[in-house]
Amino acid sequence: MGERECVEEKSSLKPHFVLIHGISGGSWCWYKLKSMMYNSGYMVTCIDLKGAGIDPSDPNTILSFDEYNKPLLDFLSSLPHNHKVILVGHSAGGLSVTQATHKFPDKISLAIYVAATMLKNGFSTEQDVKDGVPDLSEYGDAYDLEFGLGVNHPPTSATVKKELQRKLIYPMTPLEDYTLASMLLRPGPINALQSARFPEGNECIEKVPRVYIKTMYDKVVKPEQQDKMIAKWPPSHVYVLESDHSPNFSSPFALFGLFVKVATSFGCT
Repeated sequence: MGERECVEEKSSLKPHFVLIHGISGGSWCWYKLKSMMYNSGYMVTCIDLKGAGIDPSDPNTILSFDEYNKPLLDFLSSLPHNHKVILVGHSAGGLSVTQATHKFPDKISLAIYVAATMLKNGFSTEQDVKDGVPDLSEYGDAYDLEFGLGVNHPPTSATVKKELQRKLIYPMTPLEDYTLASMLLRPGPINALQSARFPEGNECIEKVPRVYIKTMYDKVVKPEQQDKMIAKWPPSHVYVLESDHSPNFSSPFALFGLFVKVATSFGCT
């Protein structure tokens, strides 16, 4: 197991959670949840997607979603026969979860979307983009963009501007966690993310039960966007957290409690 796939095992009797970060994040985003889950006996894997966390790849060179999501797909393909995981995606990590359920439905016992982009076929229509892509236009020029293919081409990576990160992503997050995040956030490969499209007609994906954890005070993936994605592709259950976009930092105990509750209700424990 590589260094970027941090697997901690306490008991084979408890389920195996795989936690996927959002754009600009990394496996470090889950340090609070991983500690709680590990201490409670769960298996936990936190994966850095391509160009994220401590993965050395330049995000400006990652131009396809398949390449960006390859670390997760490689991990799932390497799992032993009959070993199933609970897959958790935060924010844009929801796209990673959805692609994984298209490709490996028999290896996923449950998919959990946390303030996440939940689109059955990815960005297949203009409405999908409206529902699943953060709209920060009310804050003006909210992103620092990089143009790895040249200024006459679409941007290849983006980061929310430092002066807006606290206000938009972490308004309810403790100062020490916001400080950590502001030091570790990296440009995210938006060119790759925008290319996320998944095949229609693949009903195997419906074999994987889904739950959605809605964040009520989210300024990134706004509650009304979350509601539209939930209505379009209804999950088995919807839970609500009174948190900002980053409950992994602002509401870790409540989020952990929901993970355990959901896993138990679906017979994963």
